[in-house]
Amino acid sequence: MKKPVQIYDTTLRDGTQGEGISFSVTDKILITEHLDAFGIDYVEGGWPGSNPRDMAYFEEVRKLDLKHSRIAAFGSTRRAGIPVEDDGQIRLLIEAETPVVTVFGKTWLLHVTEVLRTTPEENLAMIEDSVRYLVEHGREVIYDAEHFYDGYSDNPGYALSTLEAAIRGGASYLVLCDTNGGKLVPEIGEITAAVIRRFPDQEIGVHCHNDSGVGVAVSLAGVQVGATMVQGTMNGYGERIGNANLTAILPNLILKMGYETACDARLPKLRALSLFIDELANLRPDSRAPYVGDSAFAHKGGAHADATKKVRHSYEHIGPESVGNRQRVLVSDMAGRSSVFLKAKELGVVLERDSEATKKLVEEVKKLEHEGFEFEAADGSLHLLLARSEGLCKEHFVFESYRVIVEKRGGGAKPTAEATVRLRVAGKSIYTVAECTGPVGALDKALRLAVEKAFPRINEVLLKDYKVRILESNQGSNSRTRVLIESADKAARWGTVGVSGNIIEASWQAIRDSIDYKLFRDSLETPGE
Repeated sequence: MKKPVQIYDTTLRDGTQGEGISFSVTDKILITEHLDAFGIDYVEGGWPGSNPRDMAYFEEVRKLDLKHSRIAAFGSTRRAGIPVEDDGQIRLLIEAETPVVTVFGKTWLLHVTEVLRTTPEENLAMIEDSVRYLVEHGREVIYDAEHFYDGYSDNPGYALSTLEAAIRGGASYLVLCDTNGGKLVPEIGEITAAVIRRFPDQEIGVHCHNDSGVGVAVSLAGVQVGATMVQGTMNGYGERIGNANLTAILPNLILKMGYETACDARLPKLRALSLFIDELANLRPDSRAPYVGDSAFAHKGGAHADATKKVRHSYEHIGPESVGNRQRVLVSDMAGRSSVFLKAKELGVVLERDSEATKKLVEEVKKLEHEGFEFEAADGSLHLLLARSEGLCKEHFVFESYRVIVEKRGGGAKPTAEATVRLRVAGKSIYTVAECTGPVGALDKALRLAVEKAFPRINEVLLKDYKVRILESNQGSNSRTRVLIESADKAARWGTVGVSGNIIEASWQAIRDSIDYKLFRDSLETPGE
């Protein structure tokens, strides 16, 4: 019978060592609450004494009424030549008042002699003393054997003796760390199995990094041979390439390998948790992330999309909803009628699969894609195209003209842009002027001013992202430009696209579609608008 696997999350400590990753104390508290609700067994909050933010976190986290997660403080063994009770860093681990303390120690002789510059015997004493002292102060102690796999490859006897020292001290878990992330699956499996044979009554965990691109695979290999704890980070955050990614490890353990975790019942919330943490980290989610990415269950080829709708598992290894994701059909110049039909159904537009109108619509999509339009990230523009082809989208305003002027004066003044827009709204000609630091912002403001009186909810729209790509770059300044805009209101996000040899015109197309799509969605909610 398989033992349940304990999940240890180190996003708040090891994850923040990744380039560009930083969380405020408030962020860390919010993430802790979400990890607890998800069923994560251990949440490593930080390293007491390393920075004021971590100390403030440990003070705040004590106020939470956590239902499941146990909070761990992280630190090193005592320093060489200093009694454990006199070591300031050990004292801070006690003062953090967490129920769990995770300490790391050296298992690779190279680090003992060349980094710590102490003797092998003193290193063993440092491990045993530190673990015992923390246990005597009422803490559950997890021992992270740093560089264990490299240390074992170099000198198996000494690496195992460091684990024996932690056992004598009273460690609840021995966690084997592939700190450099350089080991491959067979070696991790063989060494982990050797440790489990040596210490059959001891709980063993694995802590792996992704430097070789196999952080998830080696973590699963460790569990497969008997490890009962996996350490990792949400979305794979971490130093260098990152840590083993829990958003891939969890569904593999639960859905593919049949292991029990405390997260099993919450797995359908996995994508939401992943997106929440990306949002707090101010990072754009990885669309190609296994299980939780936007593209994880996206189908572009017409034959694939058609087959998937008939038999879902023909091109999907799990049901997307089991991890909180969804199936997406992408429409492009590879699309056939089936893809367009299925995408229309997904967007709520009913087409007749074999009608002449659908055939013309497919040809129009392919023509637009050939011109440089891309609808994979522009569902808003595609939805409008489908709805207009069926006469479902009324004309909310009639475009007459726009003009944009960019001015920069001497004396170090910043450039400014002025845009004028003339529209016909509800039968009236409306002329607006707006200024902004750039031409796109000025156009956006002028368009909103023109329609806001007739459609006041347009002020709910926020411009979330703006991307420019030069097509056919060998044409130099005559190249065509594609602009992708992501917009959002209180209820949804949508993408729109524009393409032109003029970047202002491409931007205008995408902005106009963004506003038009908001008005279209609102009209569906309130028929007759």
